[in-house]
This record gives sequence, C-alpha cells and structure tokens, in this order.
Amino acid sequence: MAVADWSVPRTPLPQELLSGSFTVHAARDLGVTRKRQRHPDVVIPSRGIRIPLTGTGGPAANLRAYTELDGASVLTHHSGARVWGCGLPAWMQEDWRIHVAREREGSKPRRRNVVGHRMTFKAGEVVMHDGVRVTSPARTWLDLASLMTVDELVAAGDSLVCAHGPNFPRPKTALCSIEELRRMVAAHPGMRGMKTARLALPEIRVGADSPQETRMRMILAGSRLGEPTLNYVIMNGWGQPAVWPDAAYPQQRIALQYDGAHHADPGQARSDARRQGVTEQLGWREVRVFKEDLDGDKPFLVEKVKAAIRFRDERQSSTPTGT
Repeated sequence: MAVADWSVPRTPLPQELLSGSFTVHAARDLGVTRKRQRHPDVVIPSRGIRIPLTGTGGPAANLRAYTELDGASVLTHHSGARVWGCGLPAWMQEDWRIHVAREREGSKPRRRNVVGHRMTFKAGEVVMHDGVRVTSPARTWLDLASLMTVDELVAAGDSLVCAHGPNFPRPKTALCSIEELRRMVAAHPGMRGMKTARLALPEIRVGADSPQETRMRMILAGSRLGEPTLNYVIMNGWGQPAVWPDAAYPQQRIALQYDGAHHADPGQARSDARRQGVTEQLGWREVRVFKEDLDGDKPFLVEKVKAAIRFRDERQSSTPTGT
C-alpha cells in the first residue's frame, strides 16, 4: 500500500507568501487551504501566523505577520531592534521572543512566543518599515534602556547613528541622529530606564559599526591614551582615500582594526594583509584587535596600543634625520 510522502508538498506555496511570514487569512485569500498551511514546510510559530521554511525574508519580513493581524500591533524592544539592525548584546540576540505592543487603551497582545506590551506612543514614534509597523529607531533605543546596561545601550545607540561619508568604500546613512535620541529622551522624562538612557547618551559617537568596536573605543577612552578618532580616512601621497581604519590616533599615526570572526575567512585574511601593507607603507602602524583583547577587568587592548606607540617612537628616534 502506498504511503503519503509529507516531505514533498503537492502544491507549492504562492510566490507572494515566500518572502516572509504571513497570516492564515492572507494565505486563504490566495487560495491556500488550511491543510496545505499545516504541511511540514510551513512553520507555525503562533496562532494565525505561518512562516515558510524555504522563505527568503529577512528579520522584518519574518516578523511582518505579527503586525498584519490587526491595525494596532507594533513591533518593539528586541524585535524592533532586529528590524533596524541595531547592535544587540549576545544575551539579547539569543532571546527570540517577539515583542509586540498596542496603545494603552487597547488590550495587551497575548499569544505563544510573544511578549505583549501596552504602551503610549507620541507622533512619529511608530513607522512603517519594510512592510512592518515598528517603533522608530530612536524610540526603539529608548525602550531598550529599561533592559540594557549603560555600555550595552551606548553600543545600541552607536549602531543607530553610525554613518560613513562618500570617501568610504561603502557609504552609510544613519538610521537616526544623536540629536533625535536627545529629543526622544526629553520627550519621555518618566519612562523606565531613563537613568540608563541619560548616562548612555553623552557616550554615543558616530562611526562605530559594531558593539565590539564600541567596546574598543570605550576601553581606550577610559585609559590614559584617550578616545580614538572614528571614521578617520588615511590618504595616500596623491590625496586620495587609501585605508579606512575602525579607529585611529592620527597624531601617533596608529590605525586600529577590529577583527571579528569573519576575518578568519581566507579571502578576508588576504584582504586584511593587503590593508596592513598599505597602512604601513603610508607610515602608519596598524594594531589588529581581537575579542580576547577586550575581555577582563584590565583589557590587553590598552597595552597593545601602548606597545605600538612605543615601537613607533623608538623607530622614529633611531632613524637618522636629514641635513
């Protein structure tokens, strides 16, 4: 007797449903039966919501159905941060619950895998982005203040205000400005986490691409070396951009490059070696920084940079001066 093979669906899902999560009502309107929606190639994360295993959607698309269930639900906190690509600490990246809010006069969202909130939003604090209703970048940052430490909130803020100008290989436009964060804090004086937000705000800088780069900057800023410059561009002899370090001490001609896990890739390693060669040909010394250099009460990063400065000083003092 033949046995039905549930691993191969008889009818493919419509293309419109493969871009991310969808509601059962949207699937029904496209002629997809309830039985087809329960096939193993469709995940059911919560009541009335489906996600295709072969979908091509990113964070916003995979969360879209949570705001399509009604006209009032808004993605907030962790979920809003994922939509915006905000830098999150490791513990928060591992928390995949969906944060959904409605206005205070409405009911709190209650469903599996959802953290429901009742919140008050001012004009402009809820926006549509990539098809989802989500708190604005500045409001998302402020909501995270009740959950994060000061340093974590600084890193989240850095990721939102990060921008790179046209001289960079990949120019980047900030999701919001530091001034927008200031206005958001001023608009909600009584919110939970306000003390953390006020302590974090003066430490946020434009130019750090990741939480680890923020940590590198803050460690050095707290040492006698002082805060390095972000978004610095090293020019070649013809006045053209040549190297883009993550941070720099221009006076000492020290370039700092944070090497994350992806730098172990052979292609990336070759690119890093070329970058270091160009940096040193231009008379700078490159300091490559790894995660282990940032750990502990006395991070090795500080000694590493001091050693690089000493090396440059000794090399310069031993070089005969021209007459």
